[in-house]
Amino acid sequence: MRISLKWLRELVDVGISPEELAETLTMAGFEVEEIEDRRPWASGVVLGKIIACEQHPNADKLRVCQVDVGSSEPLNIVCGAPNARADIYVPVAVVGTYLSTIDLKIKPAKLRGVPSEGMICSLAELGLSKESAGIHIFELENPELGSDIRPLLGLDDVILDLTATANRADALSMVGVAREVAALTGASLRIPAANDVAIEGKESPALAVEISEPQGCPIYIGTAIEGVKIAASPAWLQQRLQAAGVRPINNVVDVTNYILLEWGQPLHAFDRDRLQSFTGTQDISIGVRFAKTGESFKTLDGQNRNLQAQNLLITASDKPVALAGVMGGEDTEVHEGTQNLVLEAAIFDQATIRRSARAQGLRSEASIRYERGVNQAALATACNRAVALILELAGGTATVQKTASSGDDLSFSRSLELRLDRVNLVLGQLKRGETGGSKYLEPEEVKNILTALGCEVVPTEKERVWNVTVPPYRYRDLEREIDLIEEVARLHGYDNFCDTLPSKTEPGYLSAEYAAIRNVRSAFRAAGLTELMHYSLVKTEGDNQVVLANPLFVEYSALRTEMLSGLIDAFQYNLEQGNGALNGFEVGRIFWKEEGGQDAHPTINGGQDAHPTINGGQDAHPTMKEADAVAGIIGGDPTVWKWQQGGRDRPLSWFEAKGILESAFQELGLSVEYQSDSSNTRLHPGRTAALSLNGKHLGVFGQLHPQLQQEKDLPEQVYVFQLDLAVLLGGLGRCSNLTRKFAGYSSFPASDRDIAFFAPVEVPVVEMQSAMKKAAGSLLDSVELFDEYRGDNVPAGQRSLAFRLVYRAGDRTLSETDVEPAQQKVRDVLVEKFGVSLRS
Repeated sequence: MRISLKWLRELVDVGISPEELAETLTMAGFEVEEIEDRRPWASGVVLGKIIACEQHPNADKLRVCQVDVGSSEPLNIVCGAPNARADIYVPVAVVGTYLSTIDLKIKPAKLRGVPSEGMICSLAELGLSKESAGIHIFELENPELGSDIRPLLGLDDVILDLTATANRADALSMVGVAREVAALTGASLRIPAANDVAIEGKESPALAVEISEPQGCPIYIGTAIEGVKIAASPAWLQQRLQAAGVRPINNVVDVTNYILLEWGQPLHAFDRDRLQSFTGTQDISIGVRFAKTGESFKTLDGQNRNLQAQNLLITASDKPVALAGVMGGEDTEVHEGTQNLVLEAAIFDQATIRRSARAQGLRSEASIRYERGVNQAALATACNRAVALILELAGGTATVQKTASSGDDLSFSRSLELRLDRVNLVLGQLKRGETGGSKYLEPEEVKNILTALGCEVVPTEKERVWNVTVPPYRYRDLEREIDLIEEVARLHGYDNFCDTLPSKTEPGYLSAEYAAIRNVRSAFRAAGLTELMHYSLVKTEGDNQVVLANPLFVEYSALRTEMLSGLIDAFQYNLEQGNGALNGFEVGRIFWKEEGGQDAHPTINGGQDAHPTINGGQDAHPTMKEADAVAGIIGGDPTVWKWQQGGRDRPLSWFEAKGILESAFQELGLSVEYQSDSSNTRLHPGRTAALSLNGKHLGVFGQLHPQLQQEKDLPEQVYVFQLDLAVLLGGLGRCSNLTRKFAGYSSFPASDRDIAFFAPVEVPVVEMQSAMKKAAGSLLDSVELFDEYRGDNVPAGQRSLAFRLVYRAGDRTLSETDVEPAQQKVRDVLVEKFGVSLRS
């Protein structure tokens, strides 16, 4: 909120500089983002009178003016403004004046051969508007020529741009800020008086107010005013509105905006004659209700708005005339010909206005205040002050005033118990310095602070305990004892308390789980993959999705059940933008609903859908689940230079993609097993593997299905993987890979043997490798498949495999008698377990 220091000083005696005041407010929790000092804008600009105005002899659009600025001789000034004429009062920048807003210093000059000794200014040149059609003309009685024009234009002011926290709705008004400044500085406070307005008691035409939604609108006051005259507001009112960033419109509308700024109470003025014409009846019945399906009306901004069920409306004879607490309607707005008014002053529920404004994508100064909470106790005061100002500035008579209330307790009073020992326990010791005194806050200090805030502090029968009555304007904010303690700390000054640390401190460290996740990220980055990040919110598509009840956007109203879709879309987008293949990975969280208590996540575990019913076909109540996962996508041509390929792209092979994944596992020290898998419909049925680690299902790795690849217009071979992070971290913890340990190596030579055989196609290589390692014992150092052949001279349904087995001992060179028994065990287990036909 923009705070005029000149206006503020009428409410509270502020004796400190603007900079000191800004620092005080900021330290108290009201951040001052900017100090706009307007005083230098027109320093040196004085009031002058054009006593003669003649056409420039050498220019059609210039005039030569004789301007009296109170000196012995009039100034000769050349002016190009079309509204320059004799006998008007104008702002004059004399020679030597610097206009900071346009970065211009006034010097003696000649314009088309005629000397000019100053400049007659427009509001744009003085910083008060962006554009001006001509010079500014004052309407004054008994002016003093040569006097400073800044008081006349409100340029003798400093504006503080203040940001209040969400819980301090009272700080969105000049009265609220004045109360705060008075409490912080000890200055005397002068709240504007609001005397009761005389109501004539005229009942024709009748005015009735009826609230059908008391929860949304607990209080509504309607006041009928007759015989007003719409005109421009006086200068003082316009200047205060402009200082606050509000555009003046006319005297009636400006008064409602003025009360909004002064008291924080939104008001709205209806044209009564338009209300009667709109409803087709002389008697006006104001109502408050929620919108019905299919209703619409046009707001003051000219937009025709389709109303929704959560929109709270002000109605006249049940026809919508305003979005309650947000914006009025165009059909009933005050205009130049308005003569009769109905003034609205009401309290609306915070949550109701928030939902209503959000449903229309519309926020106004009124809705901002209602959303935070308006001071209900000041409603009548603000209403009476507004009526009095309208009668003063626009004339007329207040004929009837009707109030509707929900009948609930409207006392807005709350009493809290405050313990001094609790205050000192929470806030700690003070920095007393050389002044001495108690290390903790004294009872009198706490009482003075709370009294300055408007609280009533009464001792109780308990020692060092008070009963504190909260003022009505802080009713929504001060709800518990800790709130009062916070106020004591805030006003005493957070920097006046000692800085203390816990008695036992330890250096920070990463948890074992987070350190392991860091290692996982590092391993995948080392494998050449870029770390990506996507939103967890996606479109509503699947049956097992977790759908949000209150989404921010309809397009993103569910939580993702898997991460591959986002990676595929990112891969496609980068190709479309000409950025090439995106090889990346992501660590994130997935969510799903379980039907019938199935524990495994359907996407990670082979893509199988959870069975929807249990217990004889009766629907089971779904439970929400979440898990962390690691997913990635790999594709594109892995080569950098393509001259050997004639400039053509070479698709990434399955083994190259698998090698990238293997390098990450090797960096982590994990031994992952691969088994053929064709259950995931989005992946190639013959090029997909289910991954397992230490006997637990880890995830899936495979090539995208050709049909999906064509739909997305992706390169020929793109590979994806999704892993269960919990299983991955469990493997890291099991093999103690968070800290690498040195393992000794043998200085003796190895002895290798080759073995070749025909094996059934359906037998996985990984199972044969595992069986060979187990059979050969500790002497076997490694087993590697180096050849596979299918075709001529190979029995149907089989393939020819060749393995190299490397034997090594750490204490000697192995002989034939050492190796051959182990090799024979390998042959035997292959024949017995897998039914292979040995070729060597």
